[in-house]
Amino acid sequence: MFAEFTAEQQYRHDTWSRDREHALLASIRERKTVVAHRPARAVARPQRVAWARPIGLHVSDDATICAVA
Repeated sequence: MFAEFTAEQQYRHDTWSRDREHALLASIRERKTVVAHRPARAVARPQRVAWARPIGLHVSDDATICAVA
């Protein structure tokens, strides 16, 4: 009887796992089709400065650069 109970539990677990995998794959497939049919949008990006200035970098009036921690 224990072997039958174990086999039934294994069957239920396998069935649950398989159904969950199928549902997950179906949702991924649906999301891909929605994204594929969505019109492409042009994304406006903000203007960037010429270079990133490190934090704490200060430029004095006499054009010497010193890092301040």
